[in-house]
Amino acid sequence: MNALLRIVGWVLAVALVVLPVAAVLNGWVGANHWPLTRLQATGEFHRVDGALLRQTLLPYAQRGFFAVDLKAAQEAVAKLPWVESAEVRKRWPDVLEVRVVEHKPFARWGADRVLSEHGRLFPAKGIEIPKGLPQFDGPDARTRDVVELYNTSRELFAKVGVGVREVTLDPRGSWSLGLANDAVVVVGRTEARARLDRFVRLLPQLLTQNTQQLARADLRYTNGFALTWKPAPPAASIDAPQVQGNT
Repeated sequence: MNALLRIVGWVLAVALVVLPVAAVLNGWVGANHWPLTRLQATGEFHRVDGALLRQTLLPYAQRGFFAVDLKAAQEAVAKLPWVESAEVRKRWPDVLEVRVVEHKPFARWGADRVLSEHGRLFPAKGIEIPKGLPQFDGPDARTRDVVELYNTSRELFAKVGVGVREVTLDPRGSWSLGLANDAVVVVGRTEARARLDRFVRLLPQLLTQNTQQLARADLRYTNGFALTWKPAPPAASIDAPQVQGNT
């Protein structure tokens, strides 16, 4: 009796190994069986195109529950516009789940990219960028430094009612700002915060001493600034009225 039970146990063990292999070889768990018929997407979808998301995942869902390549599906979703990260999973018996985290735009970066609130750069091609974003530029490895100087300078210039529109860090490490009143501020490579703080404290006095609009300020001096003013617009000419006399 014990021998018979051992034989039955071995048969069952072999069957448990052979049957799944046979199922795969015969396509029982392939694309034609247990297809994924439902898509469940979670996340805040403000900019990601839902139709494009479904279109991207459809080829993977059609391969069936056991044959779907989740890694490939996840990589395909991650390449879609506005997608910062994606996680794709399957749930028995027919659900394909995708969780999407969108990029939240913080600033334009250079000519063709956008910087997200999480400090990630992504292509601007093919997407509608919100208006009013500041313009940044600099080495990709210095995104954190650019954001930090932007926040610092914006806080300083807000004291005098002037907005900061652009921040640039050139390849030599020199900073410059573009203000909302179209003025350019060249800060230089060192002591950016101290130079800006000194300039902002004196800016109201500088503006009251000159009726022209500030065009450029160079802060790369130890004891002062070099200021360039826009030429005053030409005075409008007023033609004298013509008096017609009786002849």
